[in-house]
Order: sequence, then structure tokens, then C-alpha cells
Amino acid sequence: QVQLVESGGGLVQAGGSLRLSCAASGLTFSIKTMGWFRQAPGKEREFVAAITGIYRTYFADSVKGRFTISRDNAKNTVYLNMNSLKPEDTAVYYCAARGGSESLYSRMGYDYWGQGTQVTVSS
Repeated sequence: QVQLVESGGGLVQAGGSLRLSCAASGLTFSIKTMGWFRQAPGKEREFVAAITGIYRTYFADSVKGRFTISRDNAKNTVYLNMNSLKPEDTAVYYCAARGGSESLYSRMGYDYWGQGTQVTVSS
């Protein structure tokens, strides 16, 4: 079955950096659009970034210029590099594999999800 396992979360001071990883198995990773979402306490899960099988990238306005997304198809892994972190970036970050025809900006556009990894940015 499909498994997505995130790692790399933690506590960081504002202005710092973190790199999240998501290791995928059970799917044809190289052709899959992979996404990152986040959910802060009391808020809806929101789109952060996505990367297609042909390496096209998409970002939420709130993270443009600070976050990058990349993938290593040989390792079946997608990464989220987060720089210039702000307290408002604090959330549980989820990796997701795209499926269906809904917008890739929508959580409905993804079939499979990881368990999430906590990112906490202190001020």
C-alpha cells in the first residue's frame, strides 16, 4: 500500500531554517505530483507547495521566496526547504500524493497523506 513518511520537523527560532523530507513507497513516485500542506491549531489544512513529475513547482503566496520544494526520484523522496521561518509558519506539515482531478492547491486533489511532522517557530 501507499506510505508517506515525513521527517525533519522540530523547534527553530524565527529567521531559521528547516528541511522536511517525505519518503514515499507503494506508488509510481516519479510521475506523481507531490504536495506539502500544513495545519495550525484551530485552522484548516492549507496548501504550501507542490512539485509535478516534470519538476514544475507551485507555492502558496505566504511562502513564496522563503520555501523551496524539490524531489529525488531515485530516493522516492520529496523535500521542503524552509528558510526565513516565521512564528506563523508553526503547524503540522503533511506530505501528500496527488490523485484525481481537483486542483493541486486543494487538499481534495490528493489521495494519500503522511502522518505529519510538527514545525514550531519561536519568536
